[in-house]
Amino acid sequence: MTLHLLPIRHHGPGSARSVLTALEALAPATLLVEGPPDADPLIPFLAHQGTVPPVAVLAHVHLSPEQSVFYPLAGFSPEWVAIRWALERGVPVGFMDLPAAVTLAQEPSPLASQGPLPEVEGQAPAEPPATDAEAAPNPVRADPLALLAQAAGYSDFERWWDALVESRGEGIFGAVNEVMAALREEDEGHTSERDLLREAQMREIIRAALKRVGQTGGDVAVVCGAWHAPALTPEMLEREKKADPVRLKGLPKVKTSLTVTPWTHGRLTQASGYGAGITSPGWYAHLFRTTAHVSESWLTRSARLLREKGLDASSAQVIDATRLADALAALRGRSLAGLDELTDATQAVFAWDSDTPLRLLSEQLFVGEVLGSVPAEVPAVPLAQDLAATLKTLRLKQEATIREISLDLREDAGLNKSQLFHRLNLLGIPWARESYASGTGTFKEEWTLRWEPEYAVRLIEASRFGNTLVRAANTAAISRARRADLAELSKLLEVTRLSGLPDAARFTLQKLDERAASADTPALLDALPPLARLARYGDVRSREGDDPRPVFRTLTARAAAGLPNAAHALKDDAAQDLQKQVAEADRAVRLLDDAEATAEWVLALHALDAEGTAPLLRGDVVARLRDRSLLDDDTVRGRLGAALAPGQDVPTVAAWLDGFLGEGGVTLLHDSAALGLLDDWVVALDEEQFGEVLPALRRSLSRISPPERRRLGEDLRGLERETASAEVNEELGMLAVAIGLRMLGVGE
Repeated sequence: MTLHLLPIRHHGPGSARSVLTALEALAPATLLVEGPPDADPLIPFLAHQGTVPPVAVLAHVHLSPEQSVFYPLAGFSPEWVAIRWALERGVPVGFMDLPAAVTLAQEPSPLASQGPLPEVEGQAPAEPPATDAEAAPNPVRADPLALLAQAAGYSDFERWWDALVESRGEGIFGAVNEVMAALREEDEGHTSERDLLREAQMREIIRAALKRVGQTGGDVAVVCGAWHAPALTPEMLEREKKADPVRLKGLPKVKTSLTVTPWTHGRLTQASGYGAGITSPGWYAHLFRTTAHVSESWLTRSARLLREKGLDASSAQVIDATRLADALAALRGRSLAGLDELTDATQAVFAWDSDTPLRLLSEQLFVGEVLGSVPAEVPAVPLAQDLAATLKTLRLKQEATIREISLDLREDAGLNKSQLFHRLNLLGIPWARESYASGTGTFKEEWTLRWEPEYAVRLIEASRFGNTLVRAANTAAISRARRADLAELSKLLEVTRLSGLPDAARFTLQKLDERAASADTPALLDALPPLARLARYGDVRSREGDDPRPVFRTLTARAAAGLPNAAHALKDDAAQDLQKQVAEADRAVRLLDDAEATAEWVLALHALDAEGTAPLLRGDVVARLRDRSLLDDDTVRGRLGAALAPGQDVPTVAAWLDGFLGEGGVTLLHDSAALGLLDDWVVALDEEQFGEVLPALRRSLSRISPPERRRLGEDLRGLERETASAEVNEELGMLAVAIGLRMLGVGE
């Protein structure tokens, strides 16, 4: 009966290969792997043919899924390799560490969107508040093996490990254990209380395993983080035999639920905030799969991907880049080229002075983005099971890479997918984001899809609303409607109709009608656009529900009644905000084209054209009334003359002009008649009057972009030519008449 310690670096492909070699040689009777022991019932699922790494063990507090923790495993993780080896050979295997029930009881409540907790898998655990002995940060504890690689002159830990294996062979784990023991002895006093608890729990589990195999014969192999190995030796097992149960007695626990969930390479990176994160999962996966010609095959993949992106990348460049990487490694005193050398060679040979090739390679090569999968038999909440069944029916696949899809809502498949995406967004799972729709009210939708691992936690959170997607989305929408304001209710009503949730839509419409009675004018204006789109296009997209037109009419009437007072004596910022709201509401009224609502709205626009209304809004409303043919040209000239009369202060005149011209001068750019009116008014000014209004004109017209100002100048020149051609010279005309008569023989 022998204990074999295999200290590794988490997610290290070199460690994984060494572990596999050691296990084949040792053939232990029992295998223990660092991880939460309450996840042991999930281990058989890791051998299932439907389980494809990367995956993660997910643990969360029962009925509080927002308090969760992940234990990720990649295909190149030593833990994954060891577990699969044991399961394939029928060797008993289990986890050893603090149970997730203890971890979740001790740690703050992390949100799933914050990613995996760093203490569960790696060298940089999230510590509780430091004691005096822990006050200073401990870089040695963070990643001791990486520091050893750097001391040996390697920036790429895995290439250092490969070089070490070549020189040490099977004795590598013993050498690592000796070095870790020396580091821990030098660093005594800096091991956190949490690590001491974890190691005490590990020793207890190891003792139990040794006791079991002692009855049947055989060895026990332990795969653990390198830092912990010196604390798990037979000597430490004996020395701490009495102290460990005392340390672990009375630790707080919470009721937990555990499952296995898909993970991504992107969430294994240091950039994701993961404590045991690695620089390039794609590189690590390549190292694990490739035993010969590592540099050549990596650069060949780089060239292939660049060619797929439309960039030049020849075989000759691959050869040059390989030679350059090897030369850089030699210059830097390294026996093997690592990721730094290969990246520098890629930059020099394929990219020159551009960073475009490296940016294109980032996700597909360096990260090697991929989403794992788990079998349907894995324990999951009913909502997750319903989603899986729905995806299978709709032939959709969860992927970690970005994917664009186009939906035709006239087809059942397209409509059902659209409703699924809207329902998931209602539940706070933005797997699909609407990226483009070719025109409001059309039958086409464009979506961008990308699945993130934390959505598994959000599914669990959303399951409190119901066990199916329809029921959960319906309940979530109703819950949101109870506390939403008027503008939110209007948007929510549109979402519920797009999601195919008639009950939630009916409830939201009822709440919208109730809240409208006490809402202020800006809130009423904000509520109009979504309602108009829904009333105009809801039936076109085959969505059932109550007609929102009566509510739209009510909201329009109330907004129209309060608009004149809301626009009175406003400061500039408030006037700009209200102008934008009026513009959106005006478009909504035009879109729906309801006679009753239009009549109420037009009355409000006329009421705005009065003394006391903010100048910006007065100019804006004159343009809108003229656009509706409710003001003739003479009336508009009169409004121009009154607003821009000499003696007015420049900011007031400029504000009126800004409103009349529209954002970016849109009124003048698209309405030659309005341009002619302004031109006529300017031409009619005498020199003194023109000098007084010139600053305001300059201020307003300066907000139009130079190309558009040039176009306005060309339009004005065209107006002048038309005016000139319209003028008749009667004397010249009579000469032509006389010549014509003589040609006809009529006489002079």
